[in-house]
Amino acid sequence: MIPASQVARVTRALPFWASLGLVPVVILGAALGGAWLLLVPLASWGLFILLDALTGRDGENADPATPEADLFWYRLVTLIWFPVQVAVQFGAIWYATRADHLDALEKIGLFFGVGVLSGTVGINYAHELMHQKNRLERWLADLLLASVLYSHFRSEHLRVHHLWVGTRRDPVTARYNEGFHRFYPRVLWQCLASSWKAEAALLARRGLPVWHRSNPFWRYAVLQSGMIALALLLGGAEGLALFLVQAGTAIWQLELVNYIEHYGLTRKHLGEGRYERVLPRHSWNASQRASNWLLINLQRHSDHHCKPDRRFPLLQTYGEDEAPNLPYGYPLMTLMAMIPPLWRRRMNPRVREWRRRYYPEIEDWGPYNRGELPLPRGA
Repeated sequence: MIPASQVARVTRALPFWASLGLVPVVILGAALGGAWLLLVPLASWGLFILLDALTGRDGENADPATPEADLFWYRLVTLIWFPVQVAVQFGAIWYATRADHLDALEKIGLFFGVGVLSGTVGINYAHELMHQKNRLERWLADLLLASVLYSHFRSEHLRVHHLWVGTRRDPVTARYNEGFHRFYPRVLWQCLASSWKAEAALLARRGLPVWHRSNPFWRYAVLQSGMIALALLLGGAEGLALFLVQAGTAIWQLELVNYIEHYGLTRKHLGEGRYERVLPRHSWNASQRASNWLLINLQRHSDHHCKPDRRFPLLQTYGEDEAPNLPYGYPLMTLMAMIPPLWRRRMNPRVREWRRRYYPEIEDWGPYNRGELPLPRGA
């Protein structure tokens, strides 16, 4: 007989397995084509917007001292996701390139849906895994990122973003009044450049050349080349093109989330290129229950930046007195970000209120808005 305590752990963890429900939705869309291909974005965005409205916010916090063994059923979904996702990605390539009932537009629609899956879930799980010390988990993170051709995100996120969030040195801290359509092309090239520079600087401090085998960009290149080769093997040039559609969709999903997580928030400049330490107030927090199930508590982002290696079930949520809170969960906020006038109308007043609440002593925000403050030391 299964102990009651074990049953309780499984029951509590089960909602965080919601991502697996998207897999049969992709398969159904591929089999039926046509309007059925809309099921993936409707299930991942529309359904969770509705569920957020129905289930409300979750203000409860788990005990941060919970033993690792008690988190097994939470962690397991992130550990099994790579084989699940790869089976969907490359199974869809094999199927779509041989399916007579899907025309070119339907195939693009199918792989847009696959990209929603690999972006909304896969990259998010990679983010959780890359922050852990376990070697297997870090390798799974690299494999997931390679499957969307965005391997350098690990270097950028760990060696740039977490160090310099809320300053000019962090490309993915969206500036006040910067629309997503300006933000997106900027971060695509700036993140690649900053991640390369960060790894090169780390090697230089160890007295090693940039082409040394310990540079993770070699691993990134090999893993991504393997994914491209597999797409070509299974589907030829058409298969590669469809693989690139899903990768592009996944990257777009990631950067939409990056955009909303720190929009307009800055660390106080202390003079001489120095900034205050990272606090919960430097990330937008969201406690919407259902979308946190799908995104494994990514929306508890304020705590993540304070405790980057804290596993997702233990992330804490905050009230307005400690961290700024988004009005809605990420599914609705990312859709809003695609319409810059609507985004500014909703978010710019919140940024200004954040400034009044947390930094009443700063009278002139012009240098923060224009990016005229000195870069952090070492930039």
